[in-house]
Amino acid sequence: MASIYESQNSFKYAFIVVAVLIVLASLVVSHKLIDELSNEEDAKMELWATATKQLASFSAEGDFTMANEVVAANTTIPVVLADENYQVIAYRNLPKEEYTPEELTQIAKDFSSINEPIVIDIGYGVHQYIYYDDSVLLKALTYYPMVLSMVLIVFFVLILVILYITKRSEQNKVWVGLTKETAHQLGTPISSLLAWTEILKQNYPNDKMIPEMSKDVNRLRTIADRFSQIGSKAELELTEVNEVIARTTAYMRKRISRQIELSFDATGTYYAMMNVPLFEWVIENLCKNATDAIDEKGEIRLFLTAKDAWIYIDITDNGKGISKQNISKVFRPGFTTKKRGWGLGLSLVHRIIHEYHKGRIYVRSSEVNVGTTFRIELQKA
Repeated sequence: MASIYESQNSFKYAFIVVAVLIVLASLVVSHKLIDELSNEEDAKMELWATATKQLASFSAEGDFTMANEVVAANTTIPVVLADENYQVIAYRNLPKEEYTPEELTQIAKDFSSINEPIVIDIGYGVHQYIYYDDSVLLKALTYYPMVLSMVLIVFFVLILVILYITKRSEQNKVWVGLTKETAHQLGTPISSLLAWTEILKQNYPNDKMIPEMSKDVNRLRTIADRFSQIGSKAELELTEVNEVIARTTAYMRKRISRQIELSFDATGTYYAMMNVPLFEWVIENLCKNATDAIDEKGEIRLFLTAKDAWIYIDITDNGKGISKQNISKVFRPGFTTKKRGWGLGLSLVHRIIHEYHKGRIYVRSSEVNVGTTFRIELQKA
């Protein structure tokens, strides 16, 4: 059964195809209408030329009623009648009532580049020329396909934005539901374990292993608390960044291979507004990822510095690195190059830094078989 995201993708592709077909059909129909209207206007100008020729060869015995009506009937097509030297004899349907001879000559020349002038043979070697432009209706119809295409493009973009927002909203609901359900499911066994460790402390007060067990159970409680905060409004407080990173690296140092050196250095002491449990989770995830990237022996270095209004935290390892085609994918939910795992760690890290701390996180540099550096940017407090 197709997922809702696959259904949305199918709808998106179907919409693209329909939109393209509509645009193509509109272009074809519009082009046909433009050609028909253009041919009709050319025919009208030929008729207008015939009537003008009849009027030019005026004689007292002739009936020029029809010719006058044809000439007067043209109320839409801009037209200029001129001699061989572009000296204008008459004009109709131009924007202004009055023009200088120079302006009319330029208009006639401009019209000659739009439509082929119609030659009127007056006789005795005398010729007049009809220069004409496209009517307002024909020009409007010419722009119609472009306007329609722009409207469809805007509509298409709006549909994509709506689909994207809907997808993000659904993903957020899944994230929040998953994390809160995880916290809820962990709550009961953790409470039970806490009670058992207290009983063990009372019964075996000198046992050195029980305090360590207690630490791990409290750690589980911290993890459950982190999950419960996802989807809730982040509570930030002024915190010394150095102290949080130092404490987290000390915790991680005891839980990674002794062949991997984990170090932390800083150029000064810096403060930021942060949610400590969630930020510790970020550092733990990045250190864990760096550990997984190192085959056996290696080093992970965290370096804290600041410039202007920003604090920079670099996490560098000398592991297997990230290929160029995967750098842009590492923060996507579900993306992983590991044989085990759901690919959610870096996605959570990205969400915590961007949405809760209003900071930035990105791959600063990476080279296959050389190593990777992630950079976190936080605003100074």
